[in-house]
Amino acid sequence: MSRRNKVVLGIMLALGIAIFGFSLRNVNLHNLGHDILHIHWQWLIVAVICMLLYFGIEAIITRMFVTSNGDHFSFRDAIRIPLIEQLFNGITPFSSGGQPAQLIALMQSGVEAGRASSVLLMKFVVFQAMIVINFMFSLLIGFQYLAEKMSYLSLFVVFGFVIHFTVIIGLLLIMYWHGFTKKLISWILIPIGWFVKAERYDRWKQALDEKVDTFYKESVRIKTQWKLLIKVFVMTFFQLLFYYLVPYYIMLSLGYTGINIIMVTSLHVLIVMVISIFPIPGGSGGAEYSFDVLFSSFIQSNSKLVLAMLLWRLLTYYFGIFAGMFALVTKPDRIDRKIKRNKE
Repeated sequence: MSRRNKVVLGIMLALGIAIFGFSLRNVNLHNLGHDILHIHWQWLIVAVICMLLYFGIEAIITRMFVTSNGDHFSFRDAIRIPLIEQLFNGITPFSSGGQPAQLIALMQSGVEAGRASSVLLMKFVVFQAMIVINFMFSLLIGFQYLAEKMSYLSLFVVFGFVIHFTVIIGLLLIMYWHGFTKKLISWILIPIGWFVKAERYDRWKQALDEKVDTFYKESVRIKTQWKLLIKVFVMTFFQLLFYYLVPYYIMLSLGYTGINIIMVTSLHVLIVMVISIFPIPGGSGGAEYSFDVLFSSFIQSNSKLVLAMLLWRLLTYYFGIFAGMFALVTKPDRIDRKIKRNKE
C-alpha cells in the first residue's frame, strides 16, 4: 500500500469515528449501554456469517473463472481477492481502486496480466448485471417509501441506476457488437481530442482499444462455457442476497421481530445504490444518513437506531477494510498450471 493510500485510510477511519461521535450527540449513553448488553447475539452472528458468505462466494467465483482454463488456483489465494478489493474500494472515490488492486493481487498469485484482466472484466459484468436486476425489483418495492422519506435522494438513486445500466449496455455492446463498439468509442473520443495533446489522445485511444479487444476475446471464450456462466450468475445472486440481508439480521438482534424482510432488504439495495453515487470513499456521511432516515420508521428508539447504524457500518464497510489489510500482507501462493505441465 502506498503512502498516499495509508494517509487516506487513516483519514477515513478518523472520519468514521467523527461520524459515529456526531451520531451519538442526542443519544442517552445509559440507554445505549443497555441496548448493547441486551443484543440477541445469535442474530448478530448470523449477520456476520452473511458477510463471510458474501466474501467467500466471491472468492469461489474468482477461483472458478481462473481455473476455467485448467490452472490450479488455491482458495487461500482466491479469498485474498475480494478482501483486497474491499480495502481499496473503501479508501478510493466511487470505489475506483478495487479493480486495479484485484489485478495486482491476481498477478502476485501468478495469473498473467491479460488473463487476470479478463477474469475481472467477466466477474464485473456478472456482478453489475445482478446489481441492476436486484435494483429493478427493489425499485418497484421500496422507491415510493424512499421518495416519501428522502425525495431529494431519490434522484440520486435513479441516477445511480442509469449509470449501472449504461455500463451493462456498454459491456454487452462489446460482447456482441465488437466492431461497432470500437467505432462508437472513436466517435465519443473525438471531442476529447480537441482538448488534449495528440500524443496523449493516441495513447488513451490505444489503451481503450486494447481493453475492448481483451474483453471481447475473453467474452467469446466465456460464452462457450455457458454452464459456468449460469453457475456464476446464480452464485452472484446469493452473494448479493447475503449482503443485502445484513440490516434485517441486525434489526432482529436488537429485538425487532415483526419487520418485513422484503422491504428491509429492498431498502438496503437502494441505500447501496445511493452510496455508489457519493464521491467520498465508502460513501461516508451519506451512508450513515441514508440508513438513519430510511430505517427510522422501523427502529423507533434513537439509541437502537444509532446502534443499528454502527453495527451495519462495522460489518459492511469497516470489516472489509480490516480484513483487506490482513489479506494485503498475506503472502500469496504461486499459481500451478497443471494442464501446461501435463502437455509438456
